Amino acid sequence: MRESLLEASGSQTSLTRGQRFCYRLGMFRKLGFFLLLIWLVPPLALAKEKYQHPGPIRLDRDGEKWAEKTLRKMSSEEKVGQLFMIWVRARFLNLDSPDYAQLRDTIRRDHIGSLAMTVPLDGPFLIKSEPYEAAMLLNQLQRDSKLPLLIAADFERGVSMRLYGTTVFPHAMAFGAAGKLDYTEALGRITAEEARAIGVHWNFFPIADVNSNPANPIINTRSFGEDPQQVGDMVAAYIRGAHAAGMLTTAKHFPGHGDTATDSHLGVARVSGDLPRLQSVELPPFRKAIEAGVDAVMVAHVSIPALEPDPNRVATVSPSVVRDLLKQQLGFKGIVVTDALDMGALTRLYASNLGRAAVDAFKAGNDMLLIPADLEASYDAVLQAVKDGEIPSDRLDVTVLKILKAKASLGLQKARCVDVNAVSKLVDKPENLATGQQVADDAVTLVRDNGKLLPLKQQGTVASGLPYQRMEEVHNRLVAVIFSDDMRLESGRVFERQLRARVPDANIIYVDPRSAGAMSDEVLQAVDQAHQVIAAVYVIPTAGKVAQAANGALQNSVAMADASGSLLQKVLEHAAEKTAVIAMGNPYLASDFPAIQNYICTFSNATVSEISAVKSLFAEIPLRGHLPVTIPNIAQRGAGIERQPLTARGGPNHVQLQSSVH
Repeated sequence: MRESLLEASGSQTSLTRGQRFCYRLGMFRKLGFFLLLIWLVPPLALAKEKYQHPGPIRLDRDGEKWAEKTLRKMSSEEKVGQLFMIWVRARFLNLDSPDYAQLRDTIRRDHIGSLAMTVPLDGPFLIKSEPYEAAMLLNQLQRDSKLPLLIAADFERGVSMRLYGTTVFPHAMAFGAAGKLDYTEALGRITAEEARAIGVHWNFFPIADVNSNPANPIINTRSFGEDPQQVGDMVAAYIRGAHAAGMLTTAKHFPGHGDTATDSHLGVARVSGDLPRLQSVELPPFRKAIEAGVDAVMVAHVSIPALEPDPNRVATVSPSVVRDLLKQQLGFKGIVVTDALDMGALTRLYASNLGRAAVDAFKAGNDMLLIPADLEASYDAVLQAVKDGEIPSDRLDVTVLKILKAKASLGLQKARCVDVNAVSKLVDKPENLATGQQVADDAVTLVRDNGKLLPLKQQGTVASGLPYQRMEEVHNRLVAVIFSDDMRLESGRVFERQLRARVPDANIIYVDPRSAGAMSDEVLQAVDQAHQVIAAVYVIPTAGKVAQAANGALQNSVAMADASGSLLQKVLEHAAEKTAVIAMGNPYLASDFPAIQNYICTFSNATVSEISAVKSLFAEIPLRGHLPVTIPNIAQRGAGIERQPLTARGGPNHVQLQSSVH
């Protein structure tokens, strides 16, 4: 454009005055139009790129036509590929890198229809990623896929469960303790908004399991509680919130994983209740989920003798459970998805033929096959079963059409990529952060209080120059022992910062299972000298975690490790009256320590719960949480000592939400 203007101005010398006037007038008009265009284009471009909220899930006639037309064009190989969901680890990948090429080629070769987004691993540790990394990677995979990909994730505690820079929420049991359905609905809505912003469409939540077994090593605080009615109400509220913001939901782990004592990541968990108990305890939350319009149900790798007498048929591969109970008796019409097929409960039963597990799961009534232990063997086995007629072609078509319609209900046939520029406006909103903190605050439950320790008082920093003995005494006015596990090295860091903001000279000691024995004398000496003691215990359910107990047995992942538990017992023997124990996760741990005189439950190790725990110690927030579970020999469900704050809370982080249920 600049060159053409210069050429035009250079030709003016041969023109008359009138011609030059007309020429200049024309040039001014052109220039004015050009400037007007420059002024208008940015708003138009922004309007085009402006993020359009997906809105409620809706399958219109155009979407149905797309699904039906797409199905007619698909080969058997492509149809089988739509059944499988594989991992994608959200991280930065150069598009020419071998890692990206392998992922892209797997999707293309096996016609994969869905991805489960998680994050990279460093040994046993999950390394959280950033929202932009996730959004950019998922966008590129969508571009490189022939058909739109359905992206799912385990966002049980919101997107922050996998990604930094997103809204933090506590575990589900904290919502049960807070008892407000509006909180759970907000969790669904906010999670959906943030997930859709980065390109994730489907959440493997809510958990409909009723945690009736205190020894359950894998559900525990992931459940809303032990009361089927409350769990069902919470499940329905979550579905409402998620649907309003355009996200698919999953009720899991059918027909119930709450009354088990085995981690199904490691072995077969057994649900031993009879049929009347299943009907009255395990199944009601799933019925509520179906009534609320849940999009999918995830089937667990559990043994249920009341429904399936064959011990080698876990629920995932049992037609009696999936086809007869879920689809026919409960009338579920949505997507039935297996729990991960690479979990130990299933791979042990199919060790000699992993591909057969996928065939049996599909024949039992499952629609989608999640994370096969051997993708190639599973894909080939299912395809061969289709070709041999073992899997009827019409059954395959019904399932694939169901999956395609789910994609169309999300509008993926029209827009499969997200606007990365909109992420910063949609994720980590201040008002959402305040909601997450409010939930954690309201969940804090005071279970025991001897009236001699709480609340603590804030203390200023003591000036230096005191004799060493006096400084040591000041240092030990408040001793906080943070019991972490060996899986989460960050445990207690936020708790420490919050505590030091109020008591700068507090003596804070970190203990983990490897150091507990060696540090015993040091800890007990500090405890003996202390005026007040806080024991913050970080124990939460961890998938596949195995700890070796002193007697050689495999230890429950929600029990304290032997060395740590022994040290806590000694602390209570020395100073129970001046010690407050805070359960930063598993509330049942108090059953192993009946000498506890002051006991607080937060039901989560999330950073918001760490903040709430410290605020509760200093009576900065009202204590109004109630136990959503019974702690054997300690307290019944519904227990909770209520306290009013000593200081006004107020401020912009105060969120008013109504609708209580306990």
